[in-house]
Amino acid sequence: MAPGAGIARVTPDGLLRLGGAVWRCALGRGGIRADKREGDGATPAALMPLRRVLYRADRVAPPVCTVPVEPIGPGDGWCDDPAHPDYNRPIALPHPARHERLWREDALYDIVGVLGWNDAPVVRGRGSAIFLHLARPDYAPTEGCVALAERDLRAALAAGLAGIETVAG
Repeated sequence: MAPGAGIARVTPDGLLRLGGAVWRCALGRGGIRADKREGDGATPAALMPLRRVLYRADRVAPPVCTVPVEPIGPGDGWCDDPAHPDYNRPIALPHPARHERLWREDALYDIVGVLGWNDAPVVRGRGSAIFLHLARPDYAPTEGCVALAERDLRAALAAGLAGIETVAG
């Protein structure tokens, strides 16, 4: 995947640019790092394709976008345990390994873009569950994801977002 149409550029100052549009975003508490590791809180410096978009159908309407869109349910999760064979993959809950619940009480995962980070192939310990999701109202740092306000995420998806290029400072 080469930079170009549909690829947003994210800079360390917390801005996502796509075409002529610019939106504020939250990044990982560890900044943007080329040497991303599991648990470091960093957003990987990489060109990451947008694989698909998940959403909470009980709370929000499906977003308009160019990638597949799927509803999530209470039994959906994502394995973030490097010692488990399901590492950095979607899972069904309950699950014996450490994981994230995609069906959250807060609204952060009401819309979730699955970014292509460490998935082809998966390398244990290189980082998992790097998503494009909804930001907290104060744009507090994420655990390594990129997060936008709902209206901005919907606008970026509708504008043809196909991937994100994050660049370190």
